[in-house]
Amino acid sequence: MTQPRSDSAANIFVLEDEPDIARLICASLGDYGFRCEHLSTGRQLLSRARQATPDLCIIDLGLPDMDGMQVVRELQEGSPCAVLILTGRNDVTDRVLGLELGADDYIVKPFEPRELVARVRSILRRYQRAAAVEPAERTIARFSGWTFDSARHTLTAPDGREIGLSSSEAGLLATLLRRPNKILSREQLLGERELDPFDRSIDVRISRLRRKLDDDPQNPKLIKTVYGAGYLFSAQVAWE
Repeated sequence: MTQPRSDSAANIFVLEDEPDIARLICASLGDYGFRCEHLSTGRQLLSRARQATPDLCIIDLGLPDMDGMQVVRELQEGSPCAVLILTGRNDVTDRVLGLELGADDYIVKPFEPRELVARVRSILRRYQRAAAVEPAERTIARFSGWTFDSARHTLTAPDGREIGLSSSEAGLLATLLRRPNKILSREQLLGERELDPFDRSIDVRISRLRRKLDDDPQNPKLIKTVYGAGYLFSAQVAWE
């Protein structure tokens, strides 16, 4: 994903088939300087994203032409970007699946417009910070036989297998790799967003990364859990 722009210049695609809700979302974000483009079907959004990758997509799950989860999956495979799911589906399974597919956040309708704006800002700031602290010429990280290409969002395993990462996975891994052997709290890994004590989204992302890194969750060697404190990436990392 390209480096996100400031709030006033960020391009946000809103995938919502209910016109009244779409107008509310776009008006709420527009009041704070965001530029929104409304699309009403999943195919429209995927086609538009191929023409111009947005900084963030707000995606409803109940769509007339396809399931929103499939949109998230295809978007992350073809035009990776930040994703916020905004839906009436409040099932825990949907929340976990959305995060597994690479969504950065999940809000259930009905929603408070100010919370939506705060979540959007938090996601964009997280991506902006990740882009700002990574020198342009140093996009490759090597550790324990693995190679991470932050520009292409790919991992190469010691045996040569190439593994794709979603934007949120790549951002989380980059954060861990920039501060190896240091304990990072869940708040630090998620950015400035204030965490609900029952919010386990970061744990879902860590679990997803461990699977891709072949890191045994029962006895992880790379991403270690420091109970009551956060997570620690336990390896030497070389950026080039």
